[in-house]
Amino acid sequence: MRTFIAIALPKDIKERLTSIQDKLKKCGADIKWASPENIHLTLMFLGEVSRDKLNSVIKTTEEIMQDKFQFKIRLSTLGVFPNTKHPKVIWAGVEEGDREIRALNYSLKEKIEKLGMPKEENKFSSHITLGRTKSLTNKDALIDLLNSLKDEFCKERSEFIAGKITVFKSTLTPNGPVYEALKEISLMAI
Repeated sequence: MRTFIAIALPKDIKERLTSIQDKLKKCGADIKWASPENIHLTLMFLGEVSRDKLNSVIKTTEEIMQDKFQFKIRLSTLGVFPNTKHPKVIWAGVEEGDREIRALNYSLKEKIEKLGMPKEENKFSSHITLGRTKSLTNKDALIDLLNSLKDEFCKERSEFIAGKITVFKSTLTPNGPVYEALKEISLMAI
């Protein structure tokens, strides 16, 4: 089954990000937007995992998180990967909490790859994916609108406490992926 490890977002943060998506939709760019219920912050994408390996992944994730504390995440900006000439992913970036997120990603990669999982090839970046472009249609309008929304987004100070890590199952459907929480792992209270 397709699996990933992530930080689920609280409802108010999802609503804020959905509002940004709604504003960006007005530019007419050809984008597959993340559905509001699916917006999350990925710590590690695992891809296809067998049932046998899944139990090991969950156990290892629990072991990694047993001495980790809750921490604040503050969203800071909006942007695109890889660049504005060829935007493929529209994202919201993390300001506060980035160090902790990177440390969790590093710990997960180090331990889970030892279980025989394939190495992640992409360099990790703390972000929340809002959408993926399907073509470059209205690319310039997208970038202009994204840039005009950055200041507003930063002023709103979207922040929350990351209190748990979730191992998710992702089922691909014609209407987009459906995520199911397989295991929620609480972080220690501050």
